[in-house]
Amino acid sequence: MNLSETVSDGTTCALVDYASIQEDPLIRQAIGVLEERLFRRGASLTSPTAVREYLRLKLASEALEVFAVVFLDAQHCVIAYEQMFRGTIDGAAVYPRAVVKRAIEHNCAAVILAHCHPSGSTEPSQADKAITTRLKSALELVDVRVLDHFIIGEGVPFSFAEVGLL
Repeated sequence: MNLSETVSDGTTCALVDYASIQEDPLIRQAIGVLEERLFRRGASLTSPTAVREYLRLKLASEALEVFAVVFLDAQHCVIAYEQMFRGTIDGAAVYPRAVVKRAIEHNCAAVILAHCHPSGSTEPSQADKAITTRLKSALELVDVRVLDHFIIGEGVPFSFAEVGLL
């Protein structure tokens, strides 16, 4: 459902009503199809675009900051997607120990990190950069690679790997 809002300069911009997206059965069905195609055990992640769009559908409608992890095996086949931490409108406490614990429990070889910015901005904050570095260091100790970290907001999700921050 698109909403229109008139900006102070007289132009109209389209806003997405994320609450209605989450309630829309067609969108839920689309997410289910994506999960079947991308995230069934044995399917390998070969398209960063598909992962980006999947994470966008999963996290864009969140009213609070949510931090999620996609756990992968050695061939980058998905083992699990988990929303691990929930926060406030502008932050979430992320505990590397808990991520490492789940990585070990899943016996994964790699992870993709993702979180949403309810404000809409996909620019990484200093805190985002710091937790990515901490998670990467902690996971390296148990031989788990961090392949990417996506920030979901308005527009194209931000990829740490694509801009060389990993």
